[in-house]
Parts: sequence; C-alpha cells; structure tokens
Amino acid sequence: MSEMTDRVPGGLPAAPDERPIFIEADNLVKIYQVADLEVVALQGLDLLVRQGEMMALVGPSGSGKSTLMNILGGLDVPTAGRVRVGDYNLLEMSRRERVRYRRHMVGFVWQQTARNLLPYLTAAENIELPMALAGFPAAERRARAADLLERVGLRDRAQHRPDRLSGGEQQRVAIAVAMANRPALLLADEPTGEVDSASAEAIFHALRALNAEFGVTVIVVTHDMTVATRVDRVVGMRDGRTSTEILRRREGDVAIHEEEYAILDRAGRLQLPEAYIEALDLEDRVRLRLETDHIGVWPEHRAHGPGAGNSQESGHDD
Repeated sequence: MSEMTDRVPGGLPAAPDERPIFIEADNLVKIYQVADLEVVALQGLDLLVRQGEMMALVGPSGSGKSTLMNILGGLDVPTAGRVRVGDYNLLEMSRRERVRYRRHMVGFVWQQTARNLLPYLTAAENIELPMALAGFPAAERRARAADLLERVGLRDRAQHRPDRLSGGEQQRVAIAVAMANRPALLLADEPTGEVDSASAEAIFHALRALNAEFGVTVIVVTHDMTVATRVDRVVGMRDGRTSTEILRRREGDVAIHEEEYAILDRAGRLQLPEAYIEALDLEDRVRLRLETDHIGVWPEHRAHGPGAGNSQESGHDD
C-alpha cells in the first residue's frame, strides 16, 4: 500500500502526513454472480485514506472504482478482505448498523442530478429532508440548510425547485444535501460528468471549501483524468486493484509540484503504467536486477539485458 508521502522539487521527501488513517482496505475482494458466471470486480485491493483528505479514484469502466465506492458507502458488502471506515468494520455490520452508517457517516453525490434531489421540493427543503429523517429540530434544520446553501454559493436559490436550477447548481445543492447530516465521508460519483467546465470548477470549489471548513474526507470517483488537476491525490485503478498514485503539493489553489508513483501492495505486486509498458514493449515476463537504490526492469526479449550498458538506455528503472 502507498505510504502517502510527498516529495519536494529535487526529489527529497517532504514531511509525512500525520493525519490519522480514516479508511483502510486490505486485500479487498468483490465477486458478483452473473447467471452462471463469476465476475471479479475487486482483486485484492489495498487502499489507505487519511482523515480529511480530498482525493480522486480514477480508472476506465470496469476497473472497480464504482464497486469500491459502493462498498465504502455501505451500499454493498465485499466478498473477502478487510475494510474499515473510522470506527466501523464494514464486513461485520448488521443491517440496522449499515442503515445508521449510511445515514450519519456518509454523504453521496451522484452523477445523475435526478438521483440527488426530489423534484417537488425546493433546494432548502431537499437539504432539510435528511435532517428531518434523522430527527433534527425544525429550527436547526432551517439554519443548517441556509448555512450550507451559503457555503456552496446558492443562498439566493433556496426557494427554487430543481427544474429552476442549472445542472451545475443542482450538483452544488446535491453537495449541500450530502453534507446535511455532518458526514465524515463524502463520496461523489462523476459529479461533473453532466456539466460544462465552468460549472465543474464551481462544483470542485464547493467540495474543496467544505473539505477545508469541516474536515470531511472527500473521494471523487471518475474516469476523467482532468480531475487530477483539482485534487491533491489521485489513485488510479486497473483490473480491480489500485495501480498508480499522483501526489500534488499546493500553495493556495496553485499546484506547485506533483509526482507519480506505482503502488506496491502487501503481496509485492506492482502495476507499471501502461505508457511505460507500451514504450518498452513489455509483456509476459520481464528481466529484473536489484541495484543499491532501485530495481532495473528490462523486456525479456532485449538481448542486452541486465549488466549490459547503462540502465537508462537498456530498460526502465523503478
């Protein structure tokens, strides 16, 4: 698993992130039964997320990112492995505990705006609804809804129903709805998938502001790699496992340095970036050589393998 360290320009490690581990997935497996076939959606996935992080899970369709989101959100149960969110062990919860977990611990923002908001309620009423279901007093519900609308920049749209709001405005109201019960974890599934770039920027600004103000852990699930420019940590998924990770340091809203890593899981598995594999025509088996401070990787068919010339010319160094 990644240790979530960062590096400053020049390659020197920065101070480690001291925030406590909030999400821990260890050797997570999810198998779906489809007719007479078994579909393996997660294949021994490992992931650590620290409390208060704002990160993205990216990957193509079928990579397992939506399955992982559903498990972290308490909507699905893994087949094997271990996964904890805060003090909750997601494999050992009863049905009642799972409902309580979804109601109080997790907020959801879905890509389809119709899934986020009830069309016959105003923006303020949509935000108040989850608080009403949780038993909050009316005065507290109204104050909380007004505060959240202010924070997402929609105070003047409180009495508008969804059909009077743009797609971007609907998603920002959906973020406020997701935050209504003060969750510790906010899961956003393709939140900018149906809006223009200006609206997408407003949505991410709202997510970042709420992340900074309340310390909520935010995970954005998407196939759009441009999301990487809007968060500080991007975990790439491939074939049901985490494969790569991009860490970024910022000063204010400006990214000043980023570095990409491959993720080494507990079993010692390492997925090289696809661009590296294609560039060196790697397949089936590769040659390895342990150096004092790195590992050399060469294509099996390369005649001048380990020990023949400069490693930068004869293969790829990890």
